[in-house]
Amino acid sequence: MPPRTAPILVVDDDAVTRHILFDYLQRAGYEPLTASSGQEALERLKTVAPALVLLDLVLPDADGYEVLRAIRADERVRDTPVVVLTALEGDEEIARAFEEGADDFLHKPFRNAELVARIRGQLRLRGYLVELAQKERDAAVLVELTQALASSLDIREILHTVVRRIAETVDVDRCSIIVAREGGGRGYVVAASDDAGVQNLPIELEKYPEIQRVLQSREALTIEDARTHPLLDPVRATARFQSLTLLPIAHEDRALGVLFLRSIEGRGRLEDRELSFCQIAANATAVALRNARVLQQLRDETQALDSRAAQAETRVRSLEQYQVLFRSAADGMLVFDRRGTVRFVNPRGAEILEYGADKIVGRPAFERVISEDVPLINKSIEQVRDGGTTSLDVRIRRRRGTIGTLAIALSSLESDDDAQIVSFRDVTQDRENARELARTKDFLTSLIESSPDAIVAADMRGVILIWNRAAERICGVPREEVIGRINVSALYPPLVAQEIMRRLRESERAQGVGRLEAFRTELLTPSGEQVPILLSAAIVREGEKDFGTVGIFSDLRDRIHMEQRLAAAQQQLKMSEKQSLVAQLAGTAAHELNQPLTSIMGYAELWKRRAPDDAAVQRTASVIIQEAERMADIVRKLGSMTRLETIQYVGNTQIFDLNANTGQSEPVRTDEPRDPPPSDDG
Repeated sequence: MPPRTAPILVVDDDAVTRHILFDYLQRAGYEPLTASSGQEALERLKTVAPALVLLDLVLPDADGYEVLRAIRADERVRDTPVVVLTALEGDEEIARAFEEGADDFLHKPFRNAELVARIRGQLRLRGYLVELAQKERDAAVLVELTQALASSLDIREILHTVVRRIAETVDVDRCSIIVAREGGGRGYVVAASDDAGVQNLPIELEKYPEIQRVLQSREALTIEDARTHPLLDPVRATARFQSLTLLPIAHEDRALGVLFLRSIEGRGRLEDRELSFCQIAANATAVALRNARVLQQLRDETQALDSRAAQAETRVRSLEQYQVLFRSAADGMLVFDRRGTVRFVNPRGAEILEYGADKIVGRPAFERVISEDVPLINKSIEQVRDGGTTSLDVRIRRRRGTIGTLAIALSSLESDDDAQIVSFRDVTQDRENARELARTKDFLTSLIESSPDAIVAADMRGVILIWNRAAERICGVPREEVIGRINVSALYPPLVAQEIMRRLRESERAQGVGRLEAFRTELLTPSGEQVPILLSAAIVREGEKDFGTVGIFSDLRDRIHMEQRLAAAQQQLKMSEKQSLVAQLAGTAAHELNQPLTSIMGYAELWKRRAPDDAAVQRTASVIIQEAERMADIVRKLGSMTRLETIQYVGNTQIFDLNANTGQSEPVRTDEPRDPPPSDDG
């Protein structure tokens, strides 16, 4: 489709009409350009390629028919849509205008809305034709490439032509083919579009993580800005190319290499058409490379025979494979008329709909769409007929009764019977994957947010990416102040983050997995408080590359407080048990000592009464009775002791305080001075 910025040339000798058209086209978002005569219009067409021409038939110098003939004769502007605006009413004039090459016709006076609708319709039709022409050109290039790939047994002779034509078709600065040696770390640049002399240039694949990614995944990879993409962090340098697109060159279940497209200025992603074109070319190259290897082996084994017939037969088989591959890569396409009857369906469309073309043509276009989606399609059809464009997803009932999802795009052919075209592709699995991904993401987000433990994730530079509610609560910092702003090392006291990463790396080297469990440390809050935590952490990997780190930590403040209270309770229980044991021991000792003390005191009294006149006996018996009574007092105190308390006696010696329950302050001692025992002589 011509770019929106291309002007619309208004050719009319009436100044008022030119002014009205100029003003209305500007308000409709177009860039108008005017000419007051046929000759002036022809002069402008020499320097300007307009998106569309609004042409009056009655003009001075050269009339509208001459201008029409000149436009259709000029190869540069011959495809420009021309809408005739005239007050002429005769059928002959209208017929002549169409014969000379007019695309549409409006009578003066006209309605502005109708004029804009006609303009949009013509531009849309022109865009569709341009797109078809581009696809035809792509198809021609693919046929050219497949023929070239099949035309020579020495694949190196034509690989440069292949990459050069691909670079020209998708407009990139460099296209190259890299072949990887199976099981090795080296690859070879076998062809480059900007250097015909490149052949088997060795490269170390460890310096090209993007190539390694495509070889491992066998999936296309687009890097819109090589200066910032994380995949290139380990090898980042001042890069010449900004945009990179890599497609696998795969055969059966093995990647033989990659098709590498690069642009100096960021052109963004390739369009779907361009990606499809490049992937077909890559697949064709894979088959050609594989066949070239097989043929080389056959040539080595049968070099003496040199059978040209066998080689020609191999080339024919290869060409058939390329053609089948090309046909299977197209989107479904279906054309239906105003009554909704299918007039055409391409092979890919019949395959997607699971019916043969003879079962589709002549039938209602949307008879297999489920009833709930039919109103959406009818509304979209009306929008297209009113000059709009639309795309949507619809569900269809397949031949076996299953439900599938198609992404469809509707546009009008602007033909005399108002036919419309539908392009579609099967996106059933894509939409289901998207829904499953959304459900998984919602579940994981809910799980992370509802966790009582803090969950923090960061990239390999330490920038925090995930910060759940528990982390907000424990650290006292809201996520909007953390995510993308704070480095994870700022959460810990000095050198703690480095110690955690050191342990993770040791685990990775020893076990193949970077993991740390039940590691007790502290966090630092913005106020400087150190919060004790129990941390479990791991290194997150994507393929063979470390992607980031994740940590789950529990706040130990409540746990530590509970442990302290439990220890105090246990200590108190031990003390109570010890005091109970002492009381039992003291009671037992008092009970056992009480009987001999009673006997001693009784015998002393008896002895004293039997020798009333013997002063030595009286004195000795009195001392025995006195000491026995003192011992009895100690025994009574010992029997009533309920607490285990000690006091310092001599030096650092600790003795039981038997007066703790009696209120006495002096300890009971056994070394007080006593009267000496009587001598043998009295």
